[in-house]
Amino acid sequence: MSDRLLSVAEVAVKLGTWEESGERFPRRLVEERRIAYVKVGRYVRIKESVVDAYIEANTVQPRRRSSGRWAVAA
Repeated sequence: MSDRLLSVAEVAVKLGTWEESGERFPRRLVEERRIAYVKVGRYVRIKESVVDAYIEANTVQPRRRSSGRWAVAA
């Protein structure tokens, strides 16, 4: 299965930033070279797997609760 190339607008929708900033956030990621992209003529396209990897890499896992009621100070 080939990896789909997404437009900057589609990436913004997938990241959930379309409503607040439109294409601005994904374009900033491209400009700062924080995400891999493909130039197709004058258009910027981003592989769907790259967007999924970006989301995974920036996902913060919740902390585990300590076994006791109060945490022990170190």
